[in-house]
Amino acid sequence: MIGQLGIVLASLVSTCYLPPVTAPVAVAFRAPACQYCPGHRGVQFDVAAGTLVVASAPGVVLFAGIVAGVRYVVVSQSDGLRATYGMLSQVLVRVGEGVGAGDPIGRSGSHLYFGLRDGVLAVDPTPLLGRWVGRPRLVPLDGRSPRPATELHLACPSARVAR
Repeated sequence: MIGQLGIVLASLVSTCYLPPVTAPVAVAFRAPACQYCPGHRGVQFDVAAGTLVVASAPGVVLFAGIVAGVRYVVVSQSDGLRATYGMLSQVLVRVGEGVGAGDPIGRSGSHLYFGLRDGVLAVDPTPLLGRWVGRPRLVPLDGRSPRPATELHLACPSARVAR
């Protein structure tokens, strides 16, 4: 399975997903030692309850509902991976609905779980999640008009820049 993971990660190096929320990661991805061993197969964001959750990549909603008292949305992404959004307080999509990157899919509880899978293999989403960056600029304090802001772009730790 490790060889398969390497192939999956190599094919995703240039991928840059939108983060589903803008928040710090409270629990990092911890790969399990085996398919059924303990681990944390995604990342958990620390968010305010009711935060809007958006799709990280385009795809089709496979599941939107409750499992063991927890609300989930699962999206089959156009790149072949399945994204799972969990610990939702509200689901805003229906099964079979197409979503684009940045489309609202739900509202969070006090945390948000986000995981990626390639078949049964859990993929660490951390290096694939981008962040919006732009060139910092100083704002004049003497009353002059500031220069226009530079264009923001999405940057990923695993990729240089994806626009």
